[in-house]
Amino acid sequence: MNPSEQSEQEKPVSNRPIHPWVAAGKGKIRFGVAQVTTMDDWPAYLEVVRAAEELGFDSYWTYDHPVFGFDCWTTLSAVAAVTSRIRLGTMTTCVYYRNPALLARMAADVDRISNGRLILGLGIGDDTHEFEQLGIAAPPVSERLQGLEDAIHIIEGLWRNPTFTYHGKQFHVDGASAAPGPQQSHVPLMIAGGGERVTLRQVAQYGDVSNMAASALAGNAFTLEDVQRKYDALKRHCEAIGRPYDAILRSFLNLTTILAPTHAQAEAKAATMPPPLRELFRTSTLIATPDEAIEHYRRLVAVGAQYFMTSLWGHDLETVHLLAERVIPALNEVATAPIAAPTRRSFWPFGRR
Repeated sequence: MNPSEQSEQEKPVSNRPIHPWVAAGKGKIRFGVAQVTTMDDWPAYLEVVRAAEELGFDSYWTYDHPVFGFDCWTTLSAVAAVTSRIRLGTMTTCVYYRNPALLARMAADVDRISNGRLILGLGIGDDTHEFEQLGIAAPPVSERLQGLEDAIHIIEGLWRNPTFTYHGKQFHVDGASAAPGPQQSHVPLMIAGGGERVTLRQVAQYGDVSNMAASALAGNAFTLEDVQRKYDALKRHCEAIGRPYDAILRSFLNLTTILAPTHAQAEAKAATMPPPLRELFRTSTLIATPDEAIEHYRRLVAVGAQYFMTSLWGHDLETVHLLAERVIPALNEVATAPIAAPTRRSFWPFGRR
């Protein structure tokens, strides 16, 4: 077989190296920021991105819902051109909305535009109605998970080889090229979700970041017990293939995050969300004061979370500043110290849907 060819039965080696960005976060609590809003005001949108970079946030993320109001890849390209330090990621791009070869091309371009700052977040899609709106068939979840594996093989195969051939169960390429590839030799790959049998096995085998939330749309990690159980499952999958558990960055998403000096002020900001959107995100929304947010994140750190993604409602600069100036410093003061097990009186805003 030609070295640039790969059959669907072959698997990537299990000794995927620890990405330097993952290793650099050891002993730290880092945060990324995203915005849940339509692209109706580019200057305001960009103001949040620039504020996040200036305030020391580690990453900025875009969502892949093209019928919602903007395209994640064109937006990320624009952000890449006007920032210099903050890492940039997709949370998450659906492998069915664009051919994997096209995704490889687009991601490589954003990585080069950003001087090697891309984090590639991939997923199977969480909104079957959006599939319908785009005129795309939404296979059953089990088939979409196989499609995700095909896409990973194709994207990384195109990046590693001058030309690449792959015949999978759902996607294939024949003698395709994505040159020039990304600037990074190893683009960090985030696989979203918390499925303990398949998704977390895929994270252990192919990924660099695991991301989940207290939502049926993002892994069903509703309680601390859920989060702990899923991390234990991830650890078992890593052990099964001989990969260090610490090679995977463990991230938790709040969709959305709304902070204010008082709880009443935070609730007032949350009330501006359209009711259908607020209901959609009800189980994963953090509405809190800075002190409550610190307690919330400390509880997640206690069960193994290392990285937090905060999704803002609109262009909420107040929440960005409160996180950067009050919450993150407090978390990092105790990041290397033992954290006591949470009590029932600790702040935890979520419940099962």
